[in-house]
Amino acid sequence: MTATRTWRTYEGSNLSPALSSALNTFVEQGYHGTSVRQIAAGAGLSVPGLYHHFPSKQALLVGIMDASMDELLERTRSAEAGAGSSPSDRFDAVVESLLLFHIHRRDAAFVCSTEIRSLDPANRAAYISKRDEEQRLLDAIVAAGVDAGLFDTPHPRDASRAVTTMCVGVATWYRPDGPLSPSELVAVYLDIARRTVGAATGGHEQLPGNP
Repeated sequence: MTATRTWRTYEGSNLSPALSSALNTFVEQGYHGTSVRQIAAGAGLSVPGLYHHFPSKQALLVGIMDASMDELLERTRSAEAGAGSSPSDRFDAVVESLLLFHIHRRDAAFVCSTEIRSLDPANRAAYISKRDEEQRLLDAIVAAGVDAGLFDTPHPRDASRAVTTMCVGVATWYRPDGPLSPSELVAVYLDIARRTVGAATGGHEQLPGNP
């Protein structure tokens, strides 16, 4: 991502037709309730054609989860890099990025959360490593904010994880036709996130990039 605002932009799916079909079917029927034949039909492929790209249903699940975590990490790093040096500004940008991802990629985020149990042990360990990397980015920001006297939570690591859990949870209930637009939801949840880490709330009424 070359522009500081690109991480806020979501334009269509980032998945191949095979992975998009697998994602849709996993959301509707669950991993174990889905057949490879259903995925192939949804992608407009024969079963042998699907197997040419993905040798198993497990490989499709891994493909979805890898693509999702790689995109989230890229957007998070871009958001933080564009926010400057202040822990408060970096916190706001990373939390906004987390929220936008779980709004706009809610199906993929939902599958990542609910189907981690369906990953083989080695694949699960690899996914958790990426998830932990994402969490450590926010942990470091919150710790820096506490050290700088900008956040006053006595439990920085727990507060950081609570914020992440709140953002991830958005994928389970957000709907485009619901009462809050993405920008309105970000404003509400960012206020809650700031309070969770004990950040001063004055002067943060307007989000960057949301006039």
